[in-house]
Amino acid sequence: MQRQYRYFDIVMSLFVTILVVSNVASSAKIIDLGISLFSLPLMFDAGTIVFPVSYIFGDILTEVYGYKRSRRVIWTGFAALVLSALLFWLVGVLPGEASWQAYAGDVAYTAILGGMSSGGIVLGSLAGYWGGEFTNSTILAKMKIWSRGKHLWMRTLGSTLAGELVDSLLFVLVASLFGVFPWQIFFSLAFTNYLFKVSIEALMTPLTYAIVSALKRAENEDVYDYGTDFNPFAA
Repeated sequence: MQRQYRYFDIVMSLFVTILVVSNVASSAKIIDLGISLFSLPLMFDAGTIVFPVSYIFGDILTEVYGYKRSRRVIWTGFAALVLSALLFWLVGVLPGEASWQAYAGDVAYTAILGGMSSGGIVLGSLAGYWGGEFTNSTILAKMKIWSRGKHLWMRTLGSTLAGELVDSLLFVLVASLFGVFPWQIFFSLAFTNYLFKVSIEALMTPLTYAIVSALKRAENEDVYDYGTDFNPFAA
């Protein structure tokens, strides 16, 4: 009989919600704080503010419940992104009411949310999310075995450095290939996305420690992935 957990579904729900919201924000706005690093403008899509939190929840899921359950959550998030893209596409193709067309219209909808339902943002998000999350979860689980459960900060930061690199490069690359972002800001977006996401996770390490410790006590669980098949497509 599969063990039931008190908080697993809550953590999974928060993870998926943050994931979907971050992708909507990425499509809606690019932020430029007017700051440059070595003459490289630090501009980023708005989802960069929210998305790193999903990696924190990914770390928590893998650390407490193990890679196999984390893999299930990653695929759930992937399905949620696909579903949200289909729904935004459906809303976009349905005819708009006359007064709405007058003050907003399909042009505004497409400009702000079209990326969520057109190829660029969707494929970029899916590619980046899939590659980044599985990289993050796999490295964290293996580092937990290597470190014998010690130095949680080293696992969360080490896995994030690799996972966020894969995610940022794939997301900006695919989105740029489909014309969502201009190539002129490719390096600025990729670099700023990566720097910002890693910095947020580093700053939130104490909170990650607190949540992980609380969940391990509440669930009486602390999974080590000995003998785990790390194939993303395994059952």
